[in-house]
Amino acid sequence: MHETSRALLLRASTAPLLQSIRFIVKLGSILQHRNRPHASVLISSSSHGDRFQLLLDIASMNTGRSSNLFRCCTEFLGFAGDDHNESFHANKESRDNNLLVLCFGEMLIDFIPTVGKVSLADAPAFEKAPGGAPANVAVGISKLGGSSAFIGKVGDDEFGHMLVNILKQNNVDNSGMRFDQNAKTALAFVTLREDGEREFLFYRHPSADMLFRESELDGSLIEKAAIFHYGSISLIEEPCRSTHIAAMEIAKRSGSLLSYDPNLRLPLWPSAEVARTEIMSIWDQADVIKISEEEITFLTDSDDHNDDNVVLEKLFHPNLKLLMVTEGSRGCRYFTKDFKGRVGGVTVNPVDTTGAGDAFVGGILYCLASDLNLYKDEKRLREALYFANVCGAIAVTKRGAIPALPTKEAVLEFQQAKGAS
Repeated sequence: MHETSRALLLRASTAPLLQSIRFIVKLGSILQHRNRPHASVLISSSSHGDRFQLLLDIASMNTGRSSNLFRCCTEFLGFAGDDHNESFHANKESRDNNLLVLCFGEMLIDFIPTVGKVSLADAPAFEKAPGGAPANVAVGISKLGGSSAFIGKVGDDEFGHMLVNILKQNNVDNSGMRFDQNAKTALAFVTLREDGEREFLFYRHPSADMLFRESELDGSLIEKAAIFHYGSISLIEEPCRSTHIAAMEIAKRSGSLLSYDPNLRLPLWPSAEVARTEIMSIWDQADVIKISEEEITFLTDSDDHNDDNVVLEKLFHPNLKLLMVTEGSRGCRYFTKDFKGRVGGVTVNPVDTTGAGDAFVGGILYCLASDLNLYKDEKRLREALYFANVCGAIAVTKRGAIPALPTKEAVLEFQQAKGAS
């Protein structure tokens, strides 16, 4: 903690109550947190022994318990450890069920055929929908009732401003978004063909998200995150690649859990070899990883994606807390240091599978943000994974990624209906 901040907190701990509150508010402004209306605090009396807890409560009310101010208070009181902040995670878990999940990467416009099961060439018309895997995850978490933020870059054009407004409309913190005046917002045409395969066509030559610079990062926002989620598309080109790495480093230093969904899109990479190398270059830093069967085959160079030993030997690294393999309507597999298993999926009539994986990730990160030690309890983990499976299933019943993401109420109603049938 900065010496000025530490001094203020020490003075706050020993000063009269009203002066303590003033010191905490001042500390919040020094740390440059986003402005929020200060909560009214009515306290008739408080013993000196309760003063530290009071300061934590004031810090939480002013900036949120996932904020850096709250972090400083807990560090000052000795709640935070140095071993990847495990004790800090435990403290945040016990105090707050709505921790911040920050998503980093691309946000773009998806163009979806107005009719299903056709190739892009045969589509009679397209409708636009907001998309981009990390942005989809951020919105998915928020629609479920969680706290999320998104950091990325779009063009200073109609589509870019539309996307930023969509984040705001869905209660996603968009303060980390940046606009590029020279590059356009990325576009993607995507369809689910008759043979069940997805077809993509991207317009990024370059798009604004590829030009995101490290100097444009909002480091204070990243420091607030309990979970920092990202993909691999932001690794394809500079300067975005360096920005991605820098953001991960800030999150790691701040004690965030790192969540990684490679979201393989081979047409965007110079070659399959480059894609494999870059995707794996940050593999060992992640705490949580979600992959598909297709990605297992690709990353392990055509090994059997159904073989658990292949996953454990080639993809599960020593620092990994949770590895998930999505299997579409069949559900998912999970692997931790202590156990592994499979959670069955649910069957629906698919309309558009574009955002299914992102809905799944949003569902599991929403659950993880309410219980950062979820991966240690197999029963609770299985319940969370089934919840995530249902999120993915509901998402494929509508066109577009973000428009199809479910609310928590929709997920619970779906579960109840399945349970009654």
